[in-house]
Amino acid sequence: MDSVSKIFDEWANNGRDKIMEKEHRKNVIKFLKTVSFEKQFSFLDVGCGNGWVVRKIAENKLCKNATGIDKSKNMILQAKSKKKSIKEKYIHTDIESLKNHGKLDFIFSMESLYYVNSLDTALKKIYKLLKPGGVFFCGTDFYSDNRATVKWANMMKIQMHLLSKKEWKKKFADTGFETKTKHVRDVKSRKKWKREFGTLFIIGKKPERQSSN
Repeated sequence: MDSVSKIFDEWANNGRDKIMEKEHRKNVIKFLKTVSFEKQFSFLDVGCGNGWVVRKIAENKLCKNATGIDKSKNMILQAKSKKKSIKEKYIHTDIESLKNHGKLDFIFSMESLYYVNSLDTALKKIYKLLKPGGVFFCGTDFYSDNRATVKWANMMKIQMHLLSKKEWKKKFADTGFETKTKHVRDVKSRKKWKREFGTLFIIGKKPERQSSN
């Protein structure tokens, strides 16, 4: 078991998964309300924790299936215990190891992508999993422009890829995504960084038509 899996297994056991859900829910829900789900779709949550985003998405009538993956076995057990719909599925794996999942309309990740071994490998895998025109939404509070959160890596004592907003955009663009960003702030939060910086969402769309080059 690697250090990331070990930490999140412990968090799942001591109830920290519920704290994470509470911390992220407001900004994530606010962001998801800006997404236009106009036709039936498939959805994957990378680093799903206790599955709260998957459960929320599965409530959408246009959702065909919603899958959550997490490298923490205990987080997946928590997610399965809270399952509400036959549209939900939870798999104990990481994005680099995920196999045979078909082509997806939407992939989502909140506060998890920076834990992967290789960002380039993970982004290439996500790009490959998406249908042409599919979209990847990556949310993070841990980015170098947000000076209040850069200390998290030292606190966690594990590998965490710290990038600036500009660097995140370049990573996505280099992978082949049509890229834009969106900040979602919580103006009522007691934490100054949540009011001023907020959650950075990097949005990558796989082009409808692939280049022949």
